[in-house]
Amino acid sequence: MLEIKESFYHRAIIIQVDFPKKRKEFSSMDAFAEFKGLVLSSGANISHEEIFKQTKPISGLFISKGRVERIKILAEETHSDLIIFNHDLSPSQERNLENIFQKRVLDRTGLILDIFSVRASSHVGKLQVELAQLSHLSTRLVRGWSHLERQKGGIGLRGPGETQLETDRRLLNHRIKSIKKRLDKTHKQRAVNRYSRKKSSQALVALVGYTNAGKTTLFNLLTQSQIYADDKLFATLDSITRKNSILGLDDILFSDTVGFISDLPTQLIESFKATLDELKAADVLIHVIDISDPDFLFKSEQVIKILEDLGLSSIPQIKVYNKCDKIELNVKRNLAKKSNDEVWISALRNQGINELVSSIHFHRQKNIMRQWIELEPDQGKIRSKLYSLDRVVEETTNEVGLIKLLLEIDEKELNSLVSHNDIRLVSNKKKISIADF
Repeated sequence: MLEIKESFYHRAIIIQVDFPKKRKEFSSMDAFAEFKGLVLSSGANISHEEIFKQTKPISGLFISKGRVERIKILAEETHSDLIIFNHDLSPSQERNLENIFQKRVLDRTGLILDIFSVRASSHVGKLQVELAQLSHLSTRLVRGWSHLERQKGGIGLRGPGETQLETDRRLLNHRIKSIKKRLDKTHKQRAVNRYSRKKSSQALVALVGYTNAGKTTLFNLLTQSQIYADDKLFATLDSITRKNSILGLDDILFSDTVGFISDLPTQLIESFKATLDELKAADVLIHVIDISDPDFLFKSEQVIKILEDLGLSSIPQIKVYNKCDKIELNVKRNLAKKSNDEVWISALRNQGINELVSSIHFHRQKNIMRQWIELEPDQGKIRSKLYSLDRVVEETTNEVGLIKLLLEIDEKELNSLVSHNDIRLVSNKKKISIADF
């Protein structure tokens, strides 16, 4: 097994470069504050902060030679052994900078992966993090390895001519394939669990949002769980599903998921398939937003963009403005809207939960359809299944034995039922209004 995790505490110099032509919606100081939070979450001690402007990245070093020399001197003066950039560096840039600094260089993706490796607690979570790390490492094998010269000749040492680098890459690819095979097995088991949940008519409500928005605190409140929650980035890494403990939501499961972040590394999106599958199976998404964060608008837009990129924007969504106890009342009055799509709460102080319950009910009922279908006499198994799921409201049979059922059913479930079986729709679908219940 290829071991890539390291356990250490570093004195780190942290660097952010402001490229005016590539300025994003938030200021460099806001981005830097989030970057500092990531570094502190990794356990590193910040010995120096460096923020400067540059017209464009330099291909070989990312930053100018003058800046490189200045940072090298600072690293010696502050006895720092780690240089962290709030940017993605190419493998050659990392290697060139390390050769000059004679220190470990880490980019934004490497920093996030390191935090994930520490926080992963479940077996699946650890496998997913290792897969992301190995995928990232595969392009950086030439960095930090002192034994990558060709195999020595001589009696008993002559080999097939394979370099040590090629050997390491082959072993790494073998490990990646092994992890993917084990994760595929887990995905299949979870698919069975999701099928059982659908059979039992249990709805799934998934909590999504930017990291450190308060999702786990809300999850613990809704499910009476004791999952670890802290005021730090990526305190939650593993996807967890629990039955709710709130009166009036008897058949609902809640799922707590890993928080999103701007410029989320591609390896993490591809590796955390189990979390994404959980989101795709959700009936409702609760988008938790830290309303006390000055950057809440940008961060909520980032989450919406990621959900769109993942093909999840069609799932009904409730925006939950959390930590409303931390903002002034007049600010809340100016921002608040009367809508079933928006709820103001304080998960820590148990405020606004009744409004959230009402909003969940509203969104669940929005997609319930009343629809007549027609079954042949030999389709008794489908009829029996629909009765077992409590989907049948009324039944009639004509003189030739055709069975007509009036269903009260979720729209997605109805579409799946029709597409996978030879079932005829008798009349137009009709959405049920709240007054019908």
